[in-house]
Amino acid sequence: MESSAVVPGAQAIARAAKLLRLVTSSGHDGASLQDLARSAELSRSTAHRLLSALRAEGLVDRDESSARWMPGPELFLMGSVAAARYDVTALARDIVRSLAVKTEESAFLSVRRADETVCLLREEGSFPIRSFVLSEGVRFPLGVASAGLAILAFLPDHDVDAYLERHPDLETAWGRSHGARRLRTRLAETKERGYAVNPGLIVEGSWGLGAAVFDRSGRPEWALSLTGVGFRFGPDRIGDLGRTLLAHAHQLSARIAGARR
Repeated sequence: MESSAVVPGAQAIARAAKLLRLVTSSGHDGASLQDLARSAELSRSTAHRLLSALRAEGLVDRDESSARWMPGPELFLMGSVAAARYDVTALARDIVRSLAVKTEESAFLSVRRADETVCLLREEGSFPIRSFVLSEGVRFPLGVASAGLAILAFLPDHDVDAYLERHPDLETAWGRSHGARRLRTRLAETKERGYAVNPGLIVEGSWGLGAAVFDRSGRPEWALSLTGVGFRFGPDRIGDLGRTLLAHAHQLSARIAGARR
């Protein structure tokens, strides 16, 4: 395979792709040029030049009143075509809704994309106090949120080792609890338990549970998760939540395998 370092224009494409991912994960309010440039580790002038080129192709748009950057109409068209091959939200929607109804917590479907998870679906539970850590389009590195922790735990050991080698900055970016040693401990606990537990490691007081969803070959490519306030995830209830979550994840794995025969 030809290295990206010697492919003409590869660096510009990689930078533009990173900006696209940042824009699409910024939510309905979009993102400022300053925030995008900082997150992409680019100068403001370089970020603006690339965003302007993406805007000319319809891949991003710029709100004239707020000057914030948002996903463009061409992304919608591309996504509609790609959904026929990659999207499982139609298969998962009623399962995510059932999970929210039965647990009364917010339920989610996330997909693995390279070294991240991306939230595809959110369904609110009936409990009036909610956690807003996760919503559609939000990305987290594997091993940070409960969905990514569940996926990472069930990847082959050599994939986990390679991931940790690629991301030595997890502890710096997300806190000491995300250092390699502590993360490996949580991965082992997740594998033994069957589902991941995030005890408020992203936002204090906001807990999460995650269970991997597998493709036909047995690889964890998606995850179902629950989030809520910490007192709702006490020892007297967390086991029941975990069993309910696993049952729904198994149902979705079976549905995906059957739909792709």
